[in-house]
Amino acid sequence: MLNLTGGRKYLHRRLADAPTVPCPCGQSTRLVTRTDTPALNMHITSITDSRRHRHERCLEVYHVLEGRAKLEVGGDVLDIVPGDTVVIPPGVPHRASGAVKILLVGVPALDPADEHFDEP
Repeated sequence: MLNLTGGRKYLHRRLADAPTVPCPCGQSTRLVTRTDTPALNMHITSITDSRRHRHERCLEVYHVLEGRAKLEVGGDVLDIVPGDTVVIPPGVPHRASGAVKILLVGVPALDPADEHFDEP
């Protein structure tokens, strides 16, 4: 269910109107957040050498828009480039080394308390 005002049954947000905030991976433009709906989040995230982490409840989908990186996921290292999509199930540690811009979809919507870092 969307938490909307004005009685609308949908969400329409322009990229230019979405807030960009710092996040543990870099900078994230928050198109859809847990505040909008607990079902999912959708962010455009610029990742620069993120820390290894996992989410116990959230499945994440990374779709690479720009850049190149090495993505450590589940014990493997993938070279990711624009057009690649990676689905990361709950509980699987991951991190990117390099600089990429991704469309990130989390299901259910990411709860900040569900971000667990494996290293300082």
